Amino acid sequence: MHAIKAFWMPLAVTPLLWLATTLFAYLIGKWLQKLCRNSPIANPVLIAIVLVAILLAATGTPYDQYFAGAQFINFLLGPATVALAVPLALNTAHIKSSLHGVGLALISGSITTTLSGVVVVRMLGGDRSIALSMAPKSVTTPIAMAVAEEVGGVPALTAALAIAGGIFAAVIGQVVLRWLRVDDWRAHGLAAGVAGSGVAAAQVAPLSGLAAAFAAVGIGLNGLLTALIVPLLAHLWPAS
Repeated sequence: MHAIKAFWMPLAVTPLLWLATTLFAYLIGKWLQKLCRNSPIANPVLIAIVLVAILLAATGTPYDQYFAGAQFINFLLGPATVALAVPLALNTAHIKSSLHGVGLALISGSITTTLSGVVVVRMLGGDRSIALSMAPKSVTTPIAMAVAEEVGGVPALTAALAIAGGIFAAVIGQVVLRWLRVDDWRAHGLAAGVAGSGVAAAQVAPLSGLAAAFAAVGIGLNGLLTALIVPLLAHLWPAS
């Protein structure tokens, strides 16, 4: 371990080191997923997180130092989400024809994901702040953190839960839908956007432009609904 730290110390001051390390870890994840015949279980985001975490622990690098070098990737989360507007614009007709079903799915999905998180935390003995941190876990990370901060949750915990939930949805989402014999790309995309936000959307977007469009709808409208539901829940559940 000391040898690893001694080797790493001169490199740690190199500009863009952690940015390059993160991108390289993701490429390794993509390579491993290809070896696994593009199985969603071999999620490249999850693999990259594990590899970077191992490297941080082995080199004794604080997370703040890592984030200072790799924060450009965090900045790109916004443009990457906005880029989903392209398939959204290309599939406007499909979305208009499915508005009724999409509306029902979004409302039920948003309410279920919000309340289920709160119920699980309370069943396990968690307090109000932890429960409210869990409530917006299924929306995209920037919105989830803002909502958690507004209602008295812990934004850092919410961010971790949102990322973990997105990875989980990306890993099992398509498997579950295919097991249920759901082969409509609209359903795949909407489920990815509502349950797994950007991580799951990135999993289905390369497979179908239609899925990418409905994932964009799911991310945007689920974020809006959750931003309305969670504050209402916090208002009905006053702090003791």
